[in-house]
Amino acid sequence: MHTSNELSSILDKLASDDKFRAQLQANPVAALAQLGIKLSADQVPEEINLPSKAELATAQHDLQRELEGTGFMFPFLLSGALVPA
Repeated sequence: MHTSNELSSILDKLASDDKFRAQLQANPVAALAQLGIKLSADQVPEEINLPSKAELATAQHDLQRELEGTGFMFPFLLSGALVPA
């Protein structure tokens, strides 16, 4: 589990950093490993669909609160969904 500050930092990067978004799209395991977050390839959805920067910026506070208690936050974000199923 990662801290609230780490999640906030990642959401900020997803909402504003085109280079990070491109790295995450190309190789999510490596991009997150650079931030100290370890995922295995089987935890990553086959198709990566990041939410738009605008969607993330608008929903960041609510999304962070929703995801803080889950262990699925990164695979979930990679799926492109903003609301957990």
